[in-house]
Amino acid sequence: MKVTVVGYWGGYPTKDGATSAYLLEHDNFTLLIDAGSGSLSKLQKYKAVSDLDAVILSHYHHDHTADIGVLQYARLIHYYVTESDTVLPIYGHTEDKEGFGSLTHNFTKGIAYQPGEALKVGPFTITFMKTKHPVPCYGMRISDGKGVLVYTADSSYTEDWIDFAKDSGLLIADCNYYAGQDGSKAGHMNSQEVGQIAERAKVESLILSHLPQFGDRSQLLKEAGESYKGKLMLAEEGLTWEG
Repeated sequence: MKVTVVGYWGGYPTKDGATSAYLLEHDNFTLLIDAGSGSLSKLQKYKAVSDLDAVILSHYHHDHTADIGVLQYARLIHYYVTESDTVLPIYGHTEDKEGFGSLTHNFTKGIAYQPGEALKVGPFTITFMKTKHPVPCYGMRISDGKGVLVYTADSSYTEDWIDFAKDSGLLIADCNYYAGQDGSKAGHMNSQEVGQIAERAKVESLILSHLPQFGDRSQLLKEAGESYKGKLMLAEEGLTWEG
């Protein structure tokens, strides 16, 4: 599978940036994980909107779903231009009825995933873990039968991540705070916590994402690297991983 970082800021995008969005590709199938603010514009550097096969959402906070509405308009305009009536599935949980209801539009359809069950989307098998966040949010473990990606979405620290991420090829982790800062009330992790999870889970590669707009972000790498000894990367637009 190939993973491309499309958006990675937490809360809001910096100038010319985008919040959470990740492109996952395998066997000519393209899955977009989350669709944060600014992500639709950035996405088109790597893939046409009409080429998306599915979207899956961790939760309904705006920095993960803000571009769902304009994605729906894009699919509608594509129909006007090409008369293609292909409907794009958007997978989400149903614990937020209003959020889930907003996923269905002219050429998109909201499809509920059941967090306690594995979900098959194209070549990917997805299992879920409920995160520690102010609203219902689900992290994902995604396999193509060979490689494994784990995405924490938004979460404060819990040791449950160690088993959930065990031996994965890539962990994309919420790293919205620096070492020593407490992100638990906001439902986020700091660099030290993420490094400890990655090391104990023995993941091969770690991408620090959902990044803060303040401070020297290179410091996040140093802090996570005090615990984690694998391949460590700071999220940036266009960063790719294959496994």
